[in-house]
Amino acid sequence: MNIAIIKYNAGNIMSVTNALHRLGIEPTVTDDPELLAAADKVILPGVGEASSAMRYLRERNLDQLILGLKQPVLGVCLGLQLMCNYSEEGDTNCLGIFDEAVRKFPPIDKVPHMGWNTITDLKTPLTEGLAEESYVYFVHSYFAEVGANTIATCHYSVPFSAGLHKDNFYAFQFHPEKSSLIGAKILQNFFEKI
Repeated sequence: MNIAIIKYNAGNIMSVTNALHRLGIEPTVTDDPELLAAADKVILPGVGEASSAMRYLRERNLDQLILGLKQPVLGVCLGLQLMCNYSEEGDTNCLGIFDEAVRKFPPIDKVPHMGWNTITDLKTPLTEGLAEESYVYFVHSYFAEVGANTIATCHYSVPFSAGLHKDNFYAFQFHPEKSSLIGAKILQNFFEKI
């Protein structure tokens, strides 16, 4: 299987690559449009800031490329946020795949939301075999609101989308590559069931 990881100014590309290596998968890390279009599945990872990430994608026409992909695409952390309509981080218009807005956590609890938390309301083949309230690892200050595309939820100060899905696009706010056996199962499901 030909797996491509979109190369852009994101901070967790190596950790995603290492997680795939543990599953016996050798991904291609690239920003080459032809390689991305030819991949069987594509991952949009991300640790960083929304406005600079979107600027990088637009300058290289990767935004249009992502929107035109027909194969399964998995967004991770910032990748999920970039797939939404809008982010308050840097007042950023994003890709608009998911009809949700990304907001900053209110100062009720410590921000960023960092560490292990449970996910519930699981609604996708990606979470097949997982129990409700499975623990996964989060690091983020911004969240996607719960909406029509939500396939997993979490609560930290407010309820938010831990996962989103529309058409061939899937995304998780948490880091499957850092979420131990639960995360490995999600990645395996992406490769085997989607």
